[in-house]
Amino acid sequence: QVQLLESGGGLVQAGGSLRLSCAASGSILSINAMGWYRQAPGKQRELVAVITTGGGTNYAESVKGRFTISRDNAKNMVYLQMNSLKPSDTAVYYCNLVPSRVAQGYWGQGTQVTVSS
Repeated sequence: QVQLLESGGGLVQAGGSLRLSCAASGSILSINAMGWYRQAPGKQRELVAVITTGGGTNYAESVKGRFTISRDNAKNMVYLQMNSLKPSDTAVYYCNLVPSRVAQGYWGQGTQVTVSS
């Protein structure tokens, strides 16, 4: 059973930084791509960053150059370093498997990120 627990969210000013953490159960990081999703009120869930089992990364255009996804397989952790935050980054951020079709059933509470102007 995959269990994912996000943490690190909070309220920050525009231009600030935040580091999100995701504790993953088992060895899922080595057998499936992982990603960070976000969902703002009234909007669809959006995949913003992904890291493959081989360590390759991909980012949504809206966060390229500002966000960095990383992992520590030994600690079963996935991270999202967010720099130069904008109010449009405000959302609940979730860690989960990629693609979304295999993420079903594992959605947790997420962690709220609020960026003030």
